[in-house]
Formats: sequence, C-alpha cells, structure tokens
Amino acid sequence: MHLEEAILAGTQHGREILVAGGLLAAAGTAVGLRKTDYERVPQVAVLTAAFFVVSLIHLQLGPAKWHFVLTGLMGLVLGWAAFPAVLVALALQAAFFSVGGLMVLGVNTLVMAGPAVACYYLFGPTVRSRFEPVVFGGGFAAGAAAVMLGALLAATALFAAGKSYEVFAGVIVVAHLLPAAIEGLVTASVVVLLRKVRPELLDARPLPPVRQETAHG
Repeated sequence: MHLEEAILAGTQHGREILVAGGLLAAAGTAVGLRKTDYERVPQVAVLTAAFFVVSLIHLQLGPAKWHFVLTGLMGLVLGWAAFPAVLVALALQAAFFSVGGLMVLGVNTLVMAGPAVACYYLFGPTVRSRFEPVVFGGGFAAGAAAVMLGALLAATALFAAGKSYEVFAGVIVVAHLLPAAIEGLVTASVVVLLRKVRPELLDARPLPPVRQETAHG
C-alpha cells in the first residue's frame, strides 16, 4: 500500500493530495502523542519495529508480491498511538531503503494509520468480549478491514490525482482482497493469544478457560 511520491507529485491534484495527507497525518500524530502515556511507550516501540520489519518482507502471492502490515493489530493495541508508530516506521523505510519517499510520508501514514484507528473504535469492544469465537471474529474483522480501508484510501488518492491513475486505483482494491483475508486470520490468532497471555495490552480481562466436560460411565 506504499504510494510512491513520483506518482502523486506528477500532477497538480496529486501535489494537493500530498499537502492534505501531510497535514492530516501531522494532526493524527499530534493526537496520538497526546494520548500516549509514558508507560505505553514500550508497546509503541515494539509494534513500530514489528511494522517496520514485516512490511519489508515481501511474499509471492500468485502473480503479485505482498507483505503483512499488521495495522489492524496496531490499531487494537495502540489506538491513536498507531499514527506516530506508523510515521516513524515509514520514515525509517524511506530513509534507509527508499520505500515510498519522504514527500509522500504523510499520505502513506494516513493510508495505514487511519484505518488502524478506525478499527480500534469499530472492533475494540468486540475483541474484549469474554467469548473466544467473538474475539477471533473481531480480530479477523480488524485485520481484514484495516487492509481494505488502506487500499481504498490509496486508491482514492490515485483516483483523485488524475485520470491516468484510475485503472490502477481499481487494481489496488481488487489485489488486496486475498491479502486482507490472510491478514485477518493472522490478526485474529494473535488477538486470541494476547487475550490469554497479555490481555492488558487490549485493555481486557483474560479469556475464561474452556470448560471440558467429562463423561461419566
């Protein structure tokens, strides 16, 4: 879902999107920093590192390459703090590996952190349920929705940048359908594990143990 700066910088509307994305990302980052307690800084650092690493590992999925983003998980754990976490990770990728670019840093941050915050509000209550199937479903929805919402935001930016990018915008959305499902399964599995071993990361209680009924002869 990384957008390259050369694409948006090539048109007048694209340059306007770069400015708007930068301003919105800055606002989201400011809110995230204000809402981040000192005790949560290690959590932000760990997920920033995880996002940085997994988004650099590309996997072959049919004819296209794809990578995990974990933005749904970041949103569930960090909330608004996902904005500074994503911003730092993307800035490091742009500086060290020329991924995306510094000019498009704001837009890419908005594309990935915006859906993360949305999933925090949409599915946060669900993953705090006391029923494991509901927790799994909420985790799956958060992981999949974060990917698809990010793809839609990226596609919208390309569509608004100019007619020459309209076809590519549609391809982005379709190409993320299968990755969204895979990301949903991974996120759901991690969320269930967190509810069992570190439920405080999700502001939840441990999942109750599964009752095993014994047969009486």
